Amino acid sequence: MTENARPFRVLGLQQIAIGGLDLAALSALWVDTLGVAKVGEYTSESENVREDILRLGEGPHAVEVDLMQPLDPDARPKVHEPSLNHIGLWVDDLPAAVEWLTEKGMRFTPGGIRPGAAGHDIVFVHPKGNNEFPISGEGVLIELVQAPAELLAGDASSSL
Repeated sequence: MTENARPFRVLGLQQIAIGGLDLAALSALWVDTLGVAKVGEYTSESENVREDILRLGEGPHAVEVDLMQPLDPDARPKVHEPSLNHIGLWVDDLPAAVEWLTEKGMRFTPGGIRPGAAGHDIVFVHPKGNNEFPISGEGVLIELVQAPAELLAGDASSSL
């Protein structure tokens, strides 16, 4: 592998996260009106979030839709600002991705690699760069998510 070779692949869209001040209203739209299946709930004081976890599709290529309400609207992170909070991307080797991207100057949010709401290891790319780490999500919070074994075993032609 050459020094600049990317040691990971993005395999697909893992999730979208939508925030608002009224989780019941978000759930009424996505579950009751649009018919998207709710598959779980998650609460984290450190992430300032209460969320409903929904799923579009089946199998390893299903896309998670996280509906998020802040526990405290005045605290950070403000999971409801902006309303389209973040996108999640499956990656095949999260630790290698973080190491390589850090070396390239990628800025990550505090917290490092950690378990996410759906049980997969995650890390967030910061939406804004700084002097030390100038590469960022260019205004978008991006969650990198360790792909599970069933997705890693899938057809490589489905990767991005």
